[in-house]
Amino acid sequence: MRIYKVGGAVRDRLLGREVTENDWVVVGATAEQMLALGYRPVGADFPVFLHPQTKDEYALARTERKSGRGYGGFTFYASPEVTLEEDLIRRDLTINAIAEDDNGKLYDPYGGQRDLEAKLLRHVSPAFTEDPLRVLRVARFAARYAPLGFSVATETLQLMQQLSESGELSALTAERSWKEISRALMEPRPDVFVEVLRDCGALKVLLPEVDALFGVPQPPAHHPEIDTGAHVLSVLRQCAEYNQPLSVRWASLLHDVGKGLTPEDQWPRHIAHEQRGLKLIKAINTRCKAPKDCQELALLVGEFHTHGHRALELKPSTLLELLQRFDVFRRPQRFEEFIAACEMDARGRDGFEGRDYPQASYLRSVMQTACAVAVQPLLAQGFKGPELGEALQRERLRAITQFKKGYQPQSV
Repeated sequence: MRIYKVGGAVRDRLLGREVTENDWVVVGATAEQMLALGYRPVGADFPVFLHPQTKDEYALARTERKSGRGYGGFTFYASPEVTLEEDLIRRDLTINAIAEDDNGKLYDPYGGQRDLEAKLLRHVSPAFTEDPLRVLRVARFAARYAPLGFSVATETLQLMQQLSESGELSALTAERSWKEISRALMEPRPDVFVEVLRDCGALKVLLPEVDALFGVPQPPAHHPEIDTGAHVLSVLRQCAEYNQPLSVRWASLLHDVGKGLTPEDQWPRHIAHEQRGLKLIKAINTRCKAPKDCQELALLVGEFHTHGHRALELKPSTLLELLQRFDVFRRPQRFEEFIAACEMDARGRDGFEGRDYPQASYLRSVMQTACAVAVQPLLAQGFKGPELGEALQRERLRAITQFKKGYQPQSV
């Protein structure tokens, strides 16, 4: 039995990055031997075991053969006869196919160290095209390592294009796709994830509504970058710069999809794109099986992001309606995330990245003003039932009106 550290732990150590978890491959052993040593089995499809103390994952060396469509369409063969090289060749990228023994000796049969130095994401073997999930994984790695200067090798991008054109991507389950999409959106360069998917033709398969935004112009006075797709990429980059949560990044990705439905003869204006985009956002949410908080925020941001930008112009009654739509009196955090998405949208424009966004503090103050209205005095006046709700509404509106009258924008 020989045990090697493999995959991300080896890769990130060589890159000088923090190693968060270790994975191991076991060569020359059987499942029975692992059980006898106290390892606990966890793999349903192939033998993977948890170490009795560290809980690290130990997988028996294995080969695999394509037997069906999609991510799960493989037959695995684990045996003491499977060599380390045979196990490593089934991995996606050369930088993930480096192993290390207990003495720190590296085993790199497929040139992973060379590609680390060249900053290339390159496939290990032609078997890369057997797993459509690898299109998403490579795009995610590109988003992670873009700040280090990594890019996808030309020949690997060609294989990803083949996969995109093969129809195999449609065999991926929504759960597996969402896992990769959500992780990629939280990487340092989520915009690169979208770019790589677009470069290989996967974006028009997985998120055609977003793909349709590239080439759609916007008014240059408001959007110097003009192209709507380029704007969305910039907004995602701002999300990463400001360390926004997943819900804000998902909403930012989808906020302008309605512009893809604007007739060309109306370009570059996009009147009512907010309303037109709602049916697309609903469809994407359903198709991707996004979590509920992501779904809800994406719909609200899609419908109301222009309200956010025009916040200082809105009437008190419109501001109160906006607060109520977000249910801020019970869920103030969701309104905070809306404000964040609006700010990222405003900053995601050429030349506007460092501009102040006074609407953010204004909307927070409006929310705080409305939430500060106490119900106790109204109860003391004898209001109850529907009348109490109406009285509370009037008091909140009055408070917002008073705040708006006395509001002085902060000078920057």
